[in-house]
Amino acid sequence: MKKTVSLILCAIMALTLASCGGGKTDDRTSADVDKLVSDYGYQWTDTSAPILNDKGAQEISFNIYSSKNASALDYNDMKIMQDLYESTNVYVSWENVSESVYGQQKNLIFGNAAERPDAIYHAGMTAGEINKYAQRHVLLPISDYLEYMPNFQKILNERPDIKAQLTSEDGKIYSLPRVEEMGLLQNPNILFLNKNWAAAAIKAGKVTGLTEADLKDGLSLTAKQAEELMTYFRDNDMNGNGKTDDERPMSFVYNNWQGNQCDLYGMFGLNDNLEHRVVVDGKITYTVQDDRFKEATNFIAGWVTNNLIDKVSFEISQDNFLANGKGAETYGFFYWWESETVVSNPENYIVCAPLVGPDGTSQTACVSNNPEISTGEVVIFADTPNVEILLTYFDRYYDPMISAQINYGPIGIVYEEELDSNGMLVQKALPEGITSDELRLQNAPLGIIYLNDYAWEHVVNMEPRAKLRLERLQAYVTPYIPANVTPTPNLQFTAKELNVITQYESALNDYIRTNLIKWLMNGGVSDGDWSTFQKDLTGRTHLAELLEVYQAAYDRYVATK
Repeated sequence: MKKTVSLILCAIMALTLASCGGGKTDDRTSADVDKLVSDYGYQWTDTSAPILNDKGAQEISFNIYSSKNASALDYNDMKIMQDLYESTNVYVSWENVSESVYGQQKNLIFGNAAERPDAIYHAGMTAGEINKYAQRHVLLPISDYLEYMPNFQKILNERPDIKAQLTSEDGKIYSLPRVEEMGLLQNPNILFLNKNWAAAAIKAGKVTGLTEADLKDGLSLTAKQAEELMTYFRDNDMNGNGKTDDERPMSFVYNNWQGNQCDLYGMFGLNDNLEHRVVVDGKITYTVQDDRFKEATNFIAGWVTNNLIDKVSFEISQDNFLANGKGAETYGFFYWWESETVVSNPENYIVCAPLVGPDGTSQTACVSNNPEISTGEVVIFADTPNVEILLTYFDRYYDPMISAQINYGPIGIVYEEELDSNGMLVQKALPEGITSDELRLQNAPLGIIYLNDYAWEHVVNMEPRAKLRLERLQAYVTPYIPANVTPTPNLQFTAKELNVITQYESALNDYIRTNLIKWLMNGGVSDGDWSTFQKDLTGRTHLAELLEVYQAAYDRYVATK
């Protein structure tokens, strides 16, 4: 009923109130806020109380544009959004589109001042885009309104690293972040081995220095042992279906955000990732400039040539990779976060430590640049009326109890109505015939949240599979990452630096990707081609200029921590 009344009154009062969106406001004054307080009961200090009174709920609304997952309910129909309306009295009308439609309409939205929404959720704004539209006064400087956002202001005060990643060249913040700190994203690969297949190879005497008793979680294999196992998998009917051509000795999803090829470079002491950019001893470093990258590429290409690495790995999608793992066993080794997601019989697989390289000592894991702090998630347009109210509404998303529901789904559907004895959210049993992923995607909008150590210890338990991932990573992956190696964090760039990135980074990435896939699929890289590649990196692809930009931005980031 509230929603209907709200829409009717909003239309009636369009000439007298700018609150329904679309109108342009002048600079805000304390008198404007005082009027919101007196007329609509606006308050922002009590984060558990309604933001507006009933009159405000009826007469003020906001239009927010957002992409969404195809499996998700319309945000207007999501229980968590309806619950937020009931608890805040702030009415939001959501316009949902697919990610592809948003990609097509993004520039049009920013270019059409007359038809803009009040805000964009799942905005996916890059530092360059934020800088551009901030300079044009299209985006609201959120940092000018922090007094109305007690939760967010507290985060910025306690976490200068988050503040540094959000602050633009002019010293202001123009977007709201997503923060989900679990210690997972930086390490997207775990190596799994079919222990039954491995046992068969050992019994056949085809593996050097390995016994069946060794086949347990944490197994550390040399490159030679892995190669002997894969060769046996390739040449025999491991799954007993009468064929020897459907076994996949080693599989991954090339250049996928998880379960990718990068950890194979750890056999040569490289902490690689999809951007081939990491921080080593405080210096931004591109792994493709290291001669060990050439050596590793040639070694891995040999496994591809000998059909030890499944060639399909270089062209398959994530969905197809997961589908291929179901039913009859076909995977010998594979990279992913958990075997439970990939194969029908996860109990047949063990977790391996990173492979030891041909030199007998090199053993390390990749460190991805997948950020646990994502900037540019929400932006608000500068001409949005009553922005204080909208910002206070978004501020509620950073309450850990709300963040958990935004991220996983609401109380009553995903979580029990009653908290446990420790005051923490308790997951409900899954409805029959639905997976945790399906339930989550239907009912959780994702987006801006703040889930850190405090939340996991005092507010919400991690999902069982997330706990399992973390346990495995801590036991079998992260101990193999040197202390002097870290991912590249989200960085803020000056306008001049952004111009360099815009000019050169895309071409550099394309050049690296084109050459790398060619080398891996065609037997490796010659000395001559590698020499040319190195000259091109610092020459026509301008890697040196990009390196200088990233280092300067990183040095500023470190200085603010």
